[in-house]
Amino acid sequence: MDDLAPKKHYMSWPVIALLDFVTIISFENIFYPFQNQGLSVVVSWIFLLFSYVIPYALIATQLGLTFGSEEAGGLASWIRRGTHSDLFGYVTSWMYWTQTIPYLVDVSNSVVVSISWIILGNATLNQHMSTTTFGLMTFIIILLFIIFENKVKNSLEILSIIGGGAMFLISMLFVFMTVWALAHGTHIATHFSWSAFKPSFSLHYFSTTGLLIFAMSGAELAAPYISRLKNPRKDFHKAMWALALMTAFLTIFGTLALAVFFNANHIPSDFKMNGPYYAFRLLGEQCGMGKTLMYVFAFVQLFFMLAQLAILIDAASRVFASDTASKYMPSWLTKTNKNGRPVNSYILTAGISLLILLLSGTLPSINSIYNWLLNLNGIVSPYKTALVFVAFIAIRWHEDEFKSDYVYIKNRKGALAMGWWCFIFTFVCATLGFIPQNANPGTASFNHQLIMNFLTVGFLIVLGFLLPGLRKLEVKRKGLKEE
Repeated sequence: MDDLAPKKHYMSWPVIALLDFVTIISFENIFYPFQNQGLSVVVSWIFLLFSYVIPYALIATQLGLTFGSEEAGGLASWIRRGTHSDLFGYVTSWMYWTQTIPYLVDVSNSVVVSISWIILGNATLNQHMSTTTFGLMTFIIILLFIIFENKVKNSLEILSIIGGGAMFLISMLFVFMTVWALAHGTHIATHFSWSAFKPSFSLHYFSTTGLLIFAMSGAELAAPYISRLKNPRKDFHKAMWALALMTAFLTIFGTLALAVFFNANHIPSDFKMNGPYYAFRLLGEQCGMGKTLMYVFAFVQLFFMLAQLAILIDAASRVFASDTASKYMPSWLTKTNKNGRPVNSYILTAGISLLILLLSGTLPSINSIYNWLLNLNGIVSPYKTALVFVAFIAIRWHEDEFKSDYVYIKNRKGALAMGWWCFIFTFVCATLGFIPQNANPGTASFNHQLIMNFLTVGFLIVLGFLLPGLRKLEVKRKGLKEE
């Protein structure tokens, strides 16, 4: 009779690792830190790998195995149970969702850019498209993908395997082919010396570190899929270690490979937006392949960004299924369709995305829009990530109450010290991220972007406080009707 029972579909730990890799870092994520910090970013990556990335992944492992998939809300549910505060759980769920929106817009921007390289084969998008059209195209992609997410079964797993696998392979290809090109006489663009690797501990340096955290954060996104592993106790741990190793390879060796083709002291102004395509074009030329590698990367980048869109939309929808949603959010916002998707939350997501796009439309060029959205993500994303460490501190503070199949740092004081270090470091970097990174202090452009940063973050905070008020009015109105 057991043979006749339907078999549960399990995900393997490499798929979980790739799924998380898609959300954490891609080849393009090493470009803006390289532009901001030069060759010294290699030291930053190595420091963060051992003091932040590996601890972060293992902290997410303990949290995930402590709570499993008992609650659909993920991080918000961890915070609620760890702190015994429904309000804190709601604040976490709101922050988790709001930090997704600027990233959603940023990823959609990248989809437009990758399509432009596939069609045009160069960096002339700014000449063929106005900032208004660029924003409209970005918004259309968000809408189309929300529909796609609801209609295509297993879209998340399929796109994660294709996008994440292809991106990791092509990143490795870039590094190995760079080594081959060096062996065949390629000139190194950046002068390698100890002074070039030495970090410059300036305000600019620390204000750009939030983007490094943004580039590497997201390990907790894999936790809701623990129940889909055949042996969570062993396999989830493997997935997190694989994730840390893939991140280390891409950030450290990928940056060194970039320094071969680009002078760290003279980087193009559109490097953040078009740098990856420049890199593969230069590599292809050095290897006698013309633009072939550049086109291959453009297609891989397109699938990778589509995979990110799928995961972001899916992860955001889980927030509205959290165990604090019904208490602090209006019922119309958490209402689900026959597929279990909170459709009205998607509409709100699309609406806020449109507002951010309209605000970014006040900037003078597509390149400035792209850079500003990246910087905005360097603010909101680390603030969310800081809450992962709050959840860890909470469960280790009351460790007798929270048992797990995996314990990161068995010594309680050592675990709390690591949790506090990660939290304080993340919070400080997020706060410094408000400082515009692509404009000089005192200029009109600097002031414009600074105001935009405060307006956007302020709007998201105010909206977060507004929803509980709407929920109270809804409950009061229903109570009057019942009477």
